[in-house]
Amino acid sequence: MSPPDAPAPFTDDSGPVFDEPWHAQVLALADAMVAAGHFSAADWAEALGAARAAAEARAAPDTVEGYYLCALEALEGLLARHTPIGAQIQRERKEAWSRAYLATPHGRPVELGR
Repeated sequence: MSPPDAPAPFTDDSGPVFDEPWHAQVLALADAMVAAGHFSAADWAEALGAARAAAEARAAPDTVEGYYLCALEALEGLLARHTPIGAQIQRERKEAWSRAYLATPHGRPVELGR
């Protein structure tokens, strides 16, 4: 059985809006967390602005990937502060996914162990 085709990227008149699906996903997650009341839109805007300012201060490239990394940093920080998903839990989950990814044969779905 082959995996389903990836969805087509969101586009506008100039081409794809996001370079990678995960670029859109981090923003969708932030939107879902705001909609669920875990943090406010103002909290999100402030965290994203702070992440962008920090990136500029360290002279990080102003690219689509750089914006994604700032959005991810902002979301992870808000999760740590406003939900039970603290920094330690985030680190442990990232490590578990990394181990699972590295142990998965090419072309197979990545699954976390129990």
